[in-house]
Amino acid sequence: MAVFTEVTETQANDLMQALNLGQLTALRGIEGGIENTNYFATTDRGEYVLTLFERLGFEQLPFYLHLMKHLAERGILVPNPAANTDGDILHTVCGKPAAVVNKLTGKSQLQPQAVHCAAVGDMLARMHLAGQDYNRSQPNLRGLPWWNETVPVVLPYLTPEQAALIRSELAFQNHTAASSAYAALPRGPVHADLFRDNVMFDGEQLTGFFDFYFAGVDTWLFDLAVCLNDWCIDLPSGAHDAARAQAMIAAYQQVRPLSGAERQLLAAMLRAAALRFWISRLWDFHLPREAAMLTPHDPTHFERVLRARVAHPLAL
Repeated sequence: MAVFTEVTETQANDLMQALNLGQLTALRGIEGGIENTNYFATTDRGEYVLTLFERLGFEQLPFYLHLMKHLAERGILVPNPAANTDGDILHTVCGKPAAVVNKLTGKSQLQPQAVHCAAVGDMLARMHLAGQDYNRSQPNLRGLPWWNETVPVVLPYLTPEQAALIRSELAFQNHTAASSAYAALPRGPVHADLFRDNVMFDGEQLTGFFDFYFAGVDTWLFDLAVCLNDWCIDLPSGAHDAARAQAMIAAYQQVRPLSGAERQLLAAMLRAAALRFWISRLWDFHLPREAAMLTPHDPTHFERVLRARVAHPLAL
């Protein structure tokens, strides 16, 4: 979440008024992230997050926004997009698509323990089940086709050793995706980016998942793998943390037990999740966009995670 487009207080207040959310009292740009322009907007009625979408268009956004509303209405702790008097939840600010959601309480838990990982596993499984009857469909836009398109773009920036790794892993993932076991994986709407900074806690109590703008229909196992690769590793080394991973997987399975195909392909999907974020971070790092507040993530972090997942496959 960065600031690519400057929004005035007058513009923000006009939107808050149109959404019947009160009079704007404060507007503050949010640092961090790399995709959209985000502001905290405070009114005399509450606290909200205003998002202007820099890459996603009007045709793509209904999938994400209505998914959030669908999940919120089924008791999943996610931001609920605000509607105007016509019932529209997709708006326009500065000529760009925009949305306003309620600000979740709590704060991100950046040094999670097993109890936090269990809470994420439990809510992730509940979210997957709650999304089964969602009536809109859109592929994961950062899935395998995007990896195949983007790897040739970032290859010139890699060392020969890195290039060999990324090529071999991409070939492995293409082979895995063509297998009968992969075809058998349960799937539905996924968050696809549920890192530590996209979840809120009040102490040990999970208060919400947010930032659904990488969501799409994909395998639920991939979503779980993304979480395991962030919540259940040692950040400096990328090494697996068994206690945290066991807590997350056990809590997930208490709600939705993993299938045989999922157990078989967990190690492969952990590699897939590491590859996906290594590629996107390479792209953002070497081909950045202009932004008022933007700090690209270090791509070598997920290179380390991928190497660790290849060297030490996780088995259930």
